[in-house]
Amino acid sequence: MVIPSRNGQSLLAAQLPGIARDLTMPSEIMVVDNGSSDGTARWLAAEWPRVEVEVCAEPLSFAAAVNRGIARARYSHVCLLNNDMLLAPGFFTALRGAFQQVPDLFCATAQIRFPAGARREETGKTAMAPAHRDDFPIHCDLPVPGEDLTWVLYGSGGCSLYEAGMLRALGGMDEAYAPAYVEDLDVGYRAWQYGRPTVFVAGAVVEHRHRATTSRYYTEQELARVLEINYLKFLARAVAHGPLFRKLWNAAIGRLRRRRDPVLRDAAWLAIAGGQRPRGAYSEERFLALTSGDLAVFAGWDPAAEPLVTFADRLERPARAVLQSHCEVVLVRSGKDLALRAAIEWTQKKWRTTDKWAGRKP
Repeated sequence: MVIPSRNGQSLLAAQLPGIARDLTMPSEIMVVDNGSSDGTARWLAAEWPRVEVEVCAEPLSFAAAVNRGIARARYSHVCLLNNDMLLAPGFFTALRGAFQQVPDLFCATAQIRFPAGARREETGKTAMAPAHRDDFPIHCDLPVPGEDLTWVLYGSGGCSLYEAGMLRALGGMDEAYAPAYVEDLDVGYRAWQYGRPTVFVAGAVVEHRHRATTSRYYTEQELARVLEINYLKFLARAVAHGPLFRKLWNAAIGRLRRRRDPVLRDAAWLAIAGGQRPRGAYSEERFLALTSGDLAVFAGWDPAAEPLVTFADRLERPARAVLQSHCEVVLVRSGKDLALRAAIEWTQKKWRTTDKWAGRKP
């Protein structure tokens, strides 16, 4: 586990007891003390000798800080955790279990909740499908009651478990995204390009005290600008298919132009300096359809039965009789043909069956 922390001693004090209680499997806890001046390293040595500490003399970006920890990690999987996340019991067991159920899984990401009374700005169920052309294109959907292991676009860098070998093969988190934001989208997207999915794990729950660190060093306006710039960097660096890149880039520029956003001044330079785009083996249009928020996965009750992938007018918990007669049920919003085909493909891969069960009505 890698936890970046900048002057976050009080956050770690609240977080570490829950981690210690829940982390029963062979593991290591590593805090990247990211340019702290609050005595974090000394306090950890005295109070938490089990915790390994990587000390950075000066504050690094989120990506650079976690890469320091990833480089030292010794286990087959690496959990990245923000210091402002509080874990519910069963967090690690649920995330690790996803890797036993989903073939070739790259990342298992948690369900994110917010403190009572706070608006739920994140859920963990990520998608790229804006409701309106002026909305930021990346968003989180509210999970459907009962859904689990639904494919998502990427895992939050603040509460996800990654397969370490693939994470390193991708170069870790791209340090072009500074000081923070979008690096987790980038690495999840690049993994999908190689057929390595990310899933939402409903049973791994965290409570997020949102921006408990970044808000101390950046204004809301600065963070909003960073998000927009890093999203344009992501398009230029990660989207490999030319027509798709042009579609997403033009949509982003059009949205910024309508808002008269000053980020537009940097757009041309960001496009030119984007970097070498990868040539992945898996269709970007296909996995974007799969992770668009137009489907939900539900565990069935009969492990010996066949799975069901079908259109539905609404994404909601299937009827009891349907769950009883299948090992898994995947509902796809009616009319989303590419999402249905992708869901059939990945369900077949998971259960190694034919498509004879696809398309039945629940």
